[in-house]
Amino acid sequence: MSEKLTLRLSRVGTILLVIFTYSIIYLPIVIIAFLSFNASSRDQIWTGFSFVWYREILNNPRLLEAIQNTLLIAVLATLISTVLGTLFAIGIHGLSRKQRLKIMVLNNIPVVNPDIVTGISLLLVFSLLPLSFGFQTMLLAHIFFCIPFVVLSVLPKLKTLDPNLYDAAIDLGASRFKALWLVIIPSIKVGILAGSLIAFTMSIDDFVISYFTFGDGFQNVSIWIYSRLGRRTFSPSVYAYNTLVVFVTIVVLSLFNLFGKKQKSIKGEKI
Repeated sequence: MSEKLTLRLSRVGTILLVIFTYSIIYLPIVIIAFLSFNASSRDQIWTGFSFVWYREILNNPRLLEAIQNTLLIAVLATLISTVLGTLFAIGIHGLSRKQRLKIMVLNNIPVVNPDIVTGISLLLVFSLLPLSFGFQTMLLAHIFFCIPFVVLSVLPKLKTLDPNLYDAAIDLGASRFKALWLVIIPSIKVGILAGSLIAFTMSIDDFVISYFTFGDGFQNVSIWIYSRLGRRTFSPSVYAYNTLVVFVTIVVLSLFNLFGKKQKSIKGEKI
């Protein structure tokens, strides 16, 4: 009986721990989504269900400008870091094992490094360059910390390829560029897509590094919210924007998972 009781208590404890953990993670998101539908501009008072703050996003020029800046930086940083990260991953994959390990250590430093250290380092470097703080510095900073995540997403897919695939394409008459573009890239497209999604998420979500590299009135949403946090001058339309971001993220991830399942089923049918 004591063993059964201990086992049950262990299971109950595990369930409670899981509930507690997920509550900490998702409860703030649920609260923000709940407040985004509140007709009142005061968080403490519920006056009714409304979409007024979703419409307010389009009527708030400063918030709209910050959203446009955020999306512009995120899209450009994702495109550039995906191209560069994919090329770097292919180059790293072609190195010897010892050289690959050395390069991967350098690649992983920005990943494990605290954001505040990276942000201060980039601030010092940009201060020595003929760059005006604002769009240029923030874009370069986002590209810098997005590239390692793309490399880490693409490399595992490269390791699953036949090592003779590239040479076989060249032996069949393809040029080096065509062999890379028509053979290697399509074979690792899932890893590239995963890397681009991670890069976009990291860029659109970043605050610390953006804080050290913004300027000239160029602000993304996180900086815009922070500048008004102490004065509480931002409207609940910020909650509506955050809710839309979460909703779009869930939809994109769901579509990505469905795409992955379809690819696996197609491969299974072929086999």
